Amino acid sequence: MEELTKLVSNINSFIWGMYCLIPLLCGVGIYFTIRLKFIQVRKFGQAVRMLFGDLSLKGKRADKHGMSSFQSVATAIAAQVGTGNLAGAATAIAMGGPGAIFWMWIAAFFGMATIFSEAVLAQLYRTRDAHGHLTGGPAYYISQGLGSKTLAAFFSVAIIIALGFVGNMVQANSIAGAFYTAFNVPTWVTGIFTFIIAGFIFIGGIRRIASFAEKMVPIMALIYVIGSLTIIFTNLEGVMHALEMIFVGAFDPMAATGGVIGAGIKEAIRYGVARGLFSNEAGMGSTPHAHAVARVKHPAEQGLAAIIGLFIDTFIVVNMTAFVILCTGALDGTTTGIALTQKAFTLGLGTIGNGFVAVCLLFFAFTTIVGWYFFAEQNVKYLVGVRYVSIYRVLVLAFIMAGSFLHVTLVWELADLFNGLMAIPNIIALIGLSKVVGRALEDYEKKFLAGETPEFGELAPVPADIPRYNGVPAQDPALEPKPQHHRRLGGLRNRFRRRPHNAQENDA
Repeated sequence: MEELTKLVSNINSFIWGMYCLIPLLCGVGIYFTIRLKFIQVRKFGQAVRMLFGDLSLKGKRADKHGMSSFQSVATAIAAQVGTGNLAGAATAIAMGGPGAIFWMWIAAFFGMATIFSEAVLAQLYRTRDAHGHLTGGPAYYISQGLGSKTLAAFFSVAIIIALGFVGNMVQANSIAGAFYTAFNVPTWVTGIFTFIIAGFIFIGGIRRIASFAEKMVPIMALIYVIGSLTIIFTNLEGVMHALEMIFVGAFDPMAATGGVIGAGIKEAIRYGVARGLFSNEAGMGSTPHAHAVARVKHPAEQGLAAIIGLFIDTFIVVNMTAFVILCTGALDGTTTGIALTQKAFTLGLGTIGNGFVAVCLLFFAFTTIVGWYFFAEQNVKYLVGVRYVSIYRVLVLAFIMAGSFLHVTLVWELADLFNGLMAIPNIIALIGLSKVVGRALEDYEKKFLAGETPEFGELAPVPADIPRYNGVPAQDPALEPKPQHHRRLGGLRNRFRRRPHNAQENDA
């Protein structure tokens, strides 16, 4: 087992290293930033107004016709804001120095253009399943846009394993471990609790997932931000020093920490960019599943909303973790991961700090479980149809339960591996369909905003080369039999309705 873990770890070091995914993901972000003329800067204010104008804790219920834009973004954020925001940021600082946060910002900035493109494509190539529910994601725009069913199937298998199974397994393990450390709650108790609540939400489908996300995400983000700001404001003298450490450490890590962190600029870039991309998921192909089902009039509107989701994940939540660690002086050169975050909050809040982190981790990890379940479910539909969703649901719950009390070092490594593998076909699709994204944005700016009839979206005629709202199904219709709506019972009812009439004829 140790040898297998080491092998997978070595593969991950390459995939997530300086010669594979990091340059690919950053390169795609830079490419779209230039191609879309710095969309994340030009339209940021408009995106904020549009998204939060749709904010409501009692918004219109999600149904087979999709979610509201805010509900979709909340579902995406639910998946983005997870253990990576607590443990990932701490690991980046511990391994790459405070300067890693600067490179995390850079990755997030360019990632905004990437995630805009993912959301637009998800809207353009979405379809409906056999029950009439909207569905979409990279598998759909890979198969329809690129015309590669093989690559789409590879992506679907990778994301089902990465997020639905092993990913949710390690999230459940993080929850159980945090509550055992902070409150001495047995892992099996936490496992049963997580199992029951997750099952309740999963069974409710898109309606319950959207309702959970739109309520829980703002609450959990607010709790964490308030706790973090409390520490930061009580250590205001450390804020300027923290900023100095970040900017100096970006180019000279040894100088920023006085040699406490034995890292060079290469490590700062590597850990900052890698952890940043892992946290915000730009280019990974996960969040498009939520954006695909958003109810918007034009695909570019959801692209702009996606930008704000990434901004909240990195520039608000991750920054809270980073500044708490740096302002409290928790960085010691030895402590890393979630332990470093717990140490920082304990220094800032006293004895309640450890429990505060455990509760926040519960919120963050559990919302990630819900988001990841939903993303993988769309790919189960793509591969085998809606009839097997129930089986997938049971398997996910089993993995959640097992992850609560098993030692999952290997599983963590496998999660990283399949996360990397699913990103590759998505990157290929983004590059191959970049012209489509450009056309959609141009259509939005020149026609939709001007009040003219656009080429894309609900108000447009069906384009010749791109499906719209309920376009051509991506899956084989043979796999998706239409619901029968109780045909046999309906036939019996019709017979009983005709019997009195026949009886009258016989009497005559």
